Amino acid sequence: MTSSLRSWFIGRMVSVLAIGLLAGWLVDQIFLGLFITTLSYLVWNHHQLHRLLRWLDEAAHKELDPPESKGIWGEIFDGIYRIQRRHSRSKQRLANVIERIQESTAALNDGIIMADQNGCLEWWNRAAGELLGLQMPDDQGQPLTNLVRNPKFASYMENSRGKEPIKIDSPAHENRQLQIAITVYGQGNRLLLVRDVSRLHQLEIMRTDFVANVSHELRTPLTVISGYLETMSDGMEMNPDTPPMFKRALSQMQEQASRMQRLIEDLLLLSRLEATEPERISQTVKLKPLLLGIINDAKALSGENQHQLQLECAEDASVTGDAMELRSAFSNLVYNAIRYTPSGGKVHVKWWQDPEGGHLMIQDNGVGIDPVHIPRLTERFYRVDKSRSHATGGTGLGLAIVKHVLLRHEGRISISSHPGKGSRFICHFPLSRINSTKVIQAKEPDI
Repeated sequence: MTSSLRSWFIGRMVSVLAIGLLAGWLVDQIFLGLFITTLSYLVWNHHQLHRLLRWLDEAAHKELDPPESKGIWGEIFDGIYRIQRRHSRSKQRLANVIERIQESTAALNDGIIMADQNGCLEWWNRAAGELLGLQMPDDQGQPLTNLVRNPKFASYMENSRGKEPIKIDSPAHENRQLQIAITVYGQGNRLLLVRDVSRLHQLEIMRTDFVANVSHELRTPLTVISGYLETMSDGMEMNPDTPPMFKRALSQMQEQASRMQRLIEDLLLLSRLEATEPERISQTVKLKPLLLGIINDAKALSGENQHQLQLECAEDASVTGDAMELRSAFSNLVYNAIRYTPSGGKVHVKWWQDPEGGHLMIQDNGVGIDPVHIPRLTERFYRVDKSRSHATGGTGLGLAIVKHVLLRHEGRISISSHPGKGSRFICHFPLSRINSTKVIQAKEPDI
């Protein structure tokens, strides 16, 4: 209440009392005059209060202007009317904004869905209804997982914070692939972005099939070429009159043929990893024998370079997965460490477990990598130094294979490196893939 209104109210009360005193003095009954005047004033206020309550009850069902009055009640009703008009204008502005948002989202080709903290549908645009087969108003308020019956989607709805978007088949259209991304906001509310990626999915399948088919078709001619090169090489070794230039040329052809064969094998493996869905493999893979075999092969690869290889792994360490895929991933990392570490360098292979899961580290003290390249290292054919990769015989697919193998085992890879200080690659596996109950707290060594 403002000071001017408070003064007016006090003046009003003083006036009422003055009228009561005057009326009582005229009839020689001062207290009776005060009582009748005060009672009349209370009855009038009660009547005005009754009008206010009746208006509030009616205004709850339809929009009505407040009643008119005089005095303090006139000020109250006028204030309510001003608030009502201001609220009406704000409501109209908000309705216009919502209408524009709905019109703009309706024009999008991507679907937008709003769900509450329980995953129940609140609102969606036209594209979302078309892509997921949602019907208005029947599906409003329904749990989204009841309408999109896909275990992958249900798991994503339960735990989507920080996760990459998922791809699922459209429940409303055959042969259509959808990408769904969830953003959590407010008190656990969810905003879903649904995108039709059928075209990209088909292009990816075509690319994968093309690479796989070409690689497969190249195997036979390369095998024939390698066989004849080997025969010719044996013949030249037996003939002392063979010019050295021919021997050098034949040696280079054999080297390049071997490199092409390795490239084709890696392409076929990568295509298989990308084209097939990972299965819940129940095979228990003992890590100590697997890593020992890789270490022995790495020593043979090192040869005269005499690299120092160290292995730390518990005897009972094991994971659930595919032994061949895991061997391919781990051997790629160990062989890379050998190739890019100078003679006499150290390669440290270590397995440990902690409350977050299991971890396999491959660390070397080799030439290292500039951190600017690390985000792209797992891309196929990405090379930090093309001349260095050619010199070591790399195909540029090793780390891409590692990434896909780990994804198929619900894992991930982390990389840290500095030029001249070596590199460290760590394969992380979730607890669900670890079979050993023994947990070892281990600190990652610094590079």
